[in-house]
Amino acid sequence: MSNSILDDRFYFFPETISLIKNYCGSTFVIKYGGSAMKDISIQSNIIQDISLLSSLGINIILVHGGGYAIDQWLEKLNINPVFHNGIRITDAVTVEVVEMVLSAKVNKKLVSEFNKSEVLAVGLSGKDANLITASSISGTPENYTGQVDNVNPIILSTLLSNGFLPVVSSVASDIHGNTYNVNADTVASFIASALKVDKYILITDTPGVLKNINDPNSLVKTLNIDQVNKFKSEGIIMGGMIPKLDSCVYAVLNNVKEAHIIDGRLRHSLLYETLTFIRNGSRIVK
Repeated sequence: MSNSILDDRFYFFPETISLIKNYCGSTFVIKYGGSAMKDISIQSNIIQDISLLSSLGINIILVHGGGYAIDQWLEKLNINPVFHNGIRITDAVTVEVVEMVLSAKVNKKLVSEFNKSEVLAVGLSGKDANLITASSISGTPENYTGQVDNVNPIILSTLLSNGFLPVVSSVASDIHGNTYNVNADTVASFIASALKVDKYILITDTPGVLKNINDPNSLVKTLNIDQVNKFKSEGIIMGGMIPKLDSCVYAVLNNVKEAHIIDGRLRHSLLYETLTFIRNGSRIVK
């Protein structure tokens, strides 16, 4: 047997085989977003690593964003994107663009890439089989930025039990059929909680939680909920990191054993975070 799983940049560590045995049959919800989606080679590496985890007997649900692609299309249509605390504000025109980009373009591209890797993937949105029921986050009818009201994970359980890898875009509808753009971190954490998964992992374009945003060596490898709240109050956690950490806190308070934030731009960061003890991201626990 080769001394590497994929290539000479990821080696078997003494604990790797034990961790593989431990996680076989478990379920991970992975949220994939940020600029780690832009670069084709990075995306290929991430899909390869997820495919490997799947081949090792780990059930994977992939929830994805695609804000960069949404912004590209909004620019083409001369629509200015608006954000508040890292969350996109969505009007009636923007939500149509969001659904087109996430559910039709980004989702199907990811599904195709997994299928090329001989992992049978199925593309879904929150609308399918009432997976996610949503409503306006502001309570006003003209704001189509949504919040999760309910998760019905039956479709996900059915797909996993039959050997499929669900790929979920963060578009959902309310009981009246209105479409909402829901933050993908939020969707992923609610799905993770509903299924009581072993790990909720965010693959993004940041190293994790940094005490000093300008110093990658200030990475906090493990933090609990009290520390998260402290960092938020001190302004260490801000902007787009707020919904990420909020989703992690929600997950670990609601049936999920632990949450991780990792940098998808680093080669094999997913494997180092899950199959070694050295890890390279931030782990959030109770």
